Amino acid sequence: MRRFLLLAWLFASCYATAQYGTNCEVRQFKLNAFNPGIEYEMALGVNSTLDIRVAYQAALEPASSQPLDDFDFFPAITVQNRYYHNLNSRQRRRRSIYGNSGNYIAPSAAIFSPGSRVVEGRLVEGVHGYGGLVYGIQRSFDSGFSFSIDAGAGYYVGPFKGSIQPVVNLSIGWIISEKRWCVGL
Repeated sequence: MRRFLLLAWLFASCYATAQYGTNCEVRQFKLNAFNPGIEYEMALGVNSTLDIRVAYQAALEPASSQPLDDFDFFPAITVQNRYYHNLNSRQRRRRSIYGNSGNYIAPSAAIFSPGSRVVEGRLVEGVHGYGGLVYGIQRSFDSGFSFSIDAGAGYYVGPFKGSIQPVVNLSIGWIISEKRWCVGL
């Protein structure tokens, strides 16, 4: 009888751990205030999400001879496949993982559509974008307030000579809709 109870207790604890496991939010919508726009993040697996942001985003001007000194706001679509590598350790330390609060690494791509503009006395037309790799953190709170920041490098392409430049994304806003079911084990 003792063995049966011990076996039942072990099975129940394993089952409870598997159901409560460390997982990403299934989906969440966020309104961004810093880069005005909307963001959608959906779970792809246990610790992986697809993050899509449509916003009026601060960005460097890659058509400039000094792109790091020339910033502007452009309409943009940014896509990231985030892998949250520390959700397990955050949960073990009894830290919140609500809203995918964790550190991540992600391939990142963005397309900017600034329209026609004059840069250093010449007319620049068309879209530009980048593809690269970033490392970031995201924190969300029970009030719905959320922020994320990531940085890395990307290869910029467009109506100019392509080059590798820094990538920095900052999101400050609120979670307006969420689905908090677990994904995977």
